[in-house]
Amino acid sequence: MSDHTYRAIDIAKWFVAWADPEDALTNMKLQKLLYYAQGHHLGSNGKPLFSDSLQAWSHGPVVPAVYHEFKRFGAAPIELDDSDDFTWDRIDDDTSFYLGQVWNTYGGFTAARLRNMTHEEAPWLNAWGEGDLRGSTIAVDDMRSFFAPAAQR
Repeated sequence: MSDHTYRAIDIAKWFVAWADPEDALTNMKLQKLLYYAQGHHLGSNGKPLFSDSLQAWSHGPVVPAVYHEFKRFGAAPIELDDSDDFTWDRIDDDTSFYLGQVWNTYGGFTAARLRNMTHEEAPWLNAWGEGDLRGSTIAVDDMRSFFAPAAQR
């Protein structure tokens, strides 16, 4: 895997470009894919995939900058504008392979299912705490330890 740390928006655009229109890649589903991509990368490599932090929102983990970039789509599937400058070569081959694995693991789940999954996991639960703490940062160390292979815990 590359030592390069990406911006979350570049990883998000990879997922959007990868998804078929029938995959219904909404902003909520995209946010959860970013969470799982970051979490498994931290667990396996100890380093973040992207530099942006994740926050605990009521519907699960969110990268605020990516949310705001695509919020105009509401609950509809996201599409990249024809004028978007995303290209596949922005993401190195090893990272693209890794993101494909994340997609193959989580891409078949609905946004609601992914939200429910994150609500049962320590990184979101620890950041959410008691009551409405929208905007609390999900700790990188919580994600690293939660997603580490069982042999490393």
